[in-house]
Amino acid sequence: MDPADALALLLSPQGRVNPYPTYERLRGYGPVVQAGPAFHLVTGYAEADAILRDARFGVMDDDLRDQFLPGWRESPAVASISRSMLRTNPPDHSRMRRLAAGAFTPRRIAAMRDVVEAQADELVDGMVARARAGEPVDFMAEFAYPLPVAVICALLGVPAGDRPLFRRWATDLTGVLEPEISPDELALADRGATELRDYFTDLVAARRRAPADDLTTALVQAHDGDGDRLSGDELLANLVVLLVAGFETTTNLLGNGLVVLLDHPAEAATLRERQEFAPGYVEELLRYDSPVQLTSRMSTAPTRYGGVDLPAGSWLIVLLGAANRDPGRYPEPGRFDPWRPAVHPLSFGAGPHYCLGAGLARLEAQVAFPLLLRRLPGLALAGPGERRVRLTLRGYATLPVTVGDEASPVTDRGTPAGATGPTP
Repeated sequence: MDPADALALLLSPQGRVNPYPTYERLRGYGPVVQAGPAFHLVTGYAEADAILRDARFGVMDDDLRDQFLPGWRESPAVASISRSMLRTNPPDHSRMRRLAAGAFTPRRIAAMRDVVEAQADELVDGMVARARAGEPVDFMAEFAYPLPVAVICALLGVPAGDRPLFRRWATDLTGVLEPEISPDELALADRGATELRDYFTDLVAARRRAPADDLTTALVQAHDGDGDRLSGDELLANLVVLLVAGFETTTNLLGNGLVVLLDHPAEAATLRERQEFAPGYVEELLRYDSPVQLTSRMSTAPTRYGGVDLPAGSWLIVLLGAANRDPGRYPEPGRFDPWRPAVHPLSFGAGPHYCLGAGLARLEAQVAFPLLLRRLPGLALAGPGERRVRLTLRGYATLPVTVGDEASPVTDRGTPAGATGPTP
């Protein structure tokens, strides 16, 4: 199988559901692999990390979109994503990112721990109530989606009653992030983008009438105070991306991570008793089965990585999921090991486009996994779950679980007295 064949397999439904075997085939050609004219795949950790930090690489700009995606301006999904900080280069990217960064400082994120714990406890109560008849519950619908969407909606000032609207809209829209998209999938993405933009158009108008202490108001005031700081299209595009990115990645992290933990009962038992180990567990979960599997970059100058010359204009798919399992960086990469030293996954990217909400996603996972294991000691998978046929955002559509009959009350918080466990 040559690199082009491996790429075709990776983009097939089978390859999207489980990309890891294909990553290993590609790795055999080196850390940077040419898969077509001026088109390369990056599987090496060191190379991926360096490319994401290298100022000679950027995301696709309007001129390149005109070349590779003619008619993109007529697509609400592509146009919306393209006007956000996700798909812009400095100085526009830096300008937009600074306006939102204040909501994601380490201090503000740490201050949200009590809120996240309370919401997670409430969702576990709901799982227990729905499982009283002994039937499985869908972990994605009952916990993995509502926890992060509640948190990001609170930051943006979205009313609680509107939260259920966003799952379908976001699922439709994020199809546009895939390396390939069919006309039918693009139509769904356009529908999702249109509905999200319509929603935020109304919310922006509401915040102009009645400002609030939330990120939407802050961005509206930045636009209204000086249109050069944030245009109208940028305002709506970034609200859409902040909402979608604010829960999609965390939802996938929670679903993927729960499956890994339940497949490793000894490691789960340790985390159940020693929640202070949660940060190390979450980093290894991010490395082992990344919720974001790839990103792309274009070179603006000739470079050389992984022994391969990259002319200006080269398009690179940086396979974050493959880099996280590079045996040159992580020995025995296919083994889940929460005591693995010096884990620095690339799941949230690196460099200027490093995920703005990475700290918030980590906090939610660090709270959620010990709480779930402690309050639901009988938690178990009730089936294999349904993987979404997506490569960029890797996660489950459904994940049936049983909660057992030993659920602990909400007051059972903290590390149990006398608990012991290994030292990482």
